[in-house]
Amino acid sequence: MRATRAIIDLAALRHNLAQARAAAPATRIMAAIKANGYGHGLERIGHALSDADALGVACLAEAQRLREVGVTTPIVLLEGFFDADELPLIAQLGLETNLHHEPQLLALEQTEVAQPITVWVKVDTGMHRLGFAPEEVGLVVERLRRCRGDVRLRGFMTHLACADDLDDPLTPLQLERFAAATAGLPGERAIANSAGLLGWPAARVEWARPGIMLYGVSPFLGGRGEAEGLRPVMTLTSRLIARHTVARGEAIGYGATYRCAGPTLVGVVAVGYGDGYPRHAPSGTPVLVNGQRVPLIGRVSMDMITVDLSAQPEAMVGDPVILWGRGLPVEEVAEMAGTMAYELLCGVAPRVAVEETG
Repeated sequence: MRATRAIIDLAALRHNLAQARAAAPATRIMAAIKANGYGHGLERIGHALSDADALGVACLAEAQRLREVGVTTPIVLLEGFFDADELPLIAQLGLETNLHHEPQLLALEQTEVAQPITVWVKVDTGMHRLGFAPEEVGLVVERLRRCRGDVRLRGFMTHLACADDLDDPLTPLQLERFAAATAGLPGERAIANSAGLLGWPAARVEWARPGIMLYGVSPFLGGRGEAEGLRPVMTLTSRLIARHTVARGEAIGYGATYRCAGPTLVGVVAVGYGDGYPRHAPSGTPVLVNGQRVPLIGRVSMDMITVDLSAQPEAMVGDPVILWGRGLPVEEVAEMAGTMAYELLCGVAPRVAVEETG
């Protein structure tokens, strides 16, 4: 059996949820578990985060899967519904939905379902992705009151575009716009993502929607989860499957992009971009072999990478390798590869076996 494994530490996940609560004790937590639980397994994460006040998913299909496996925690559709035909099932499953543009509002006005529909109104305060303009919010609330069916307003949301940069002036501007747009309106507020929760006290209102921090990753530019008191939930592991010495001047891998400066002990690891390891990780990207750092050398292949074992001549075929996780922050690997930790975690391939701990 191929050695590549993603080890999911559920105790670390619960620890990170506790850290989110500790950052804002008076704020309820809507845990973001969209995109297959950020690559950690939707159903697994949904069960493990049953102590969250609510779960946030991208779409009805994700919510339906959670309900089918017995997850009873309140669930919010963060992108709302895509068609009026979804409304009866949303009501039947007891879901809450975001409302962010005119066609959704028209559907609510024209559709009457047998059970109540609970909505959050999304306010675009400066990210310009989803949401009603601030000056439209009051009219949206009035139209919701006049809907034919039983439409219940839960509250208001916005999303922070630059909260990962504590010096960016857009975040305070977004907070001001949101406060002005919702002033005097009934309902709860939800602002903070992970960076907002940890770094912007003014964003800690009734609700927060942490995502990446729950999986042990820092939400800040250049940050590390460990510095925020977080623990990595996913550790991507494999094993050495070969080792050999390559002469000075010889090239390693596709394209002959790396040439050995001297006689080099090369190790081959059973992992590649077919498993979700980043294709563009350059030579020098750290890999842990027997818990010690060695550099990636040569191009990443579909099923294999090569590493320089010169500093670890005792390493043998079968020895354990960590690509990211315990002892090697996924943020560091992502930075080397010119991407972000989110992409690496979400991109682990289905062929990678999963083991749970904790």
